[in-house]
Amino acid sequence: MKKIEAIIQPFKLEEVKEALKNIGIDGMTIIEVRGHGRQKGHKEVYRGMEYEVDLLPKVKLEMVVPDSRLDEIVSTLSKAARSGKIGDGKIFVIPVEEAIRIRNDDHGEAAL
Repeated sequence: MKKIEAIIQPFKLEEVKEALKNIGIDGMTIIEVRGHGRQKGHKEVYRGMEYEVDLLPKVKLEMVVPDSRLDEIVSTLSKAARSGKIGDGKIFVIPVEEAIRIRNDDHGEAAL
């Protein structure tokens, strides 16, 4: 099993969720986060004063998936989240040793 963590642009969330739903992926956690990478933020003007916005709003998706579907899911997620502009985000893949469903004590992929 693998855990996928993806940081994406907020305006791409619905498109990503729909693309994942179309390949049968329903379970995910979505968290609103703030951060920056190479784009380093931008300047804005508020009431005549210029200030630096260095932590930009992003969305983090987390899901644990079977090894057999990893490539398909990462590819689908990447295509749906891509706008072609700087700041599209990142996808991280992390090994998961065990998953346990609390409700009925299912273990491993059965818990997904």
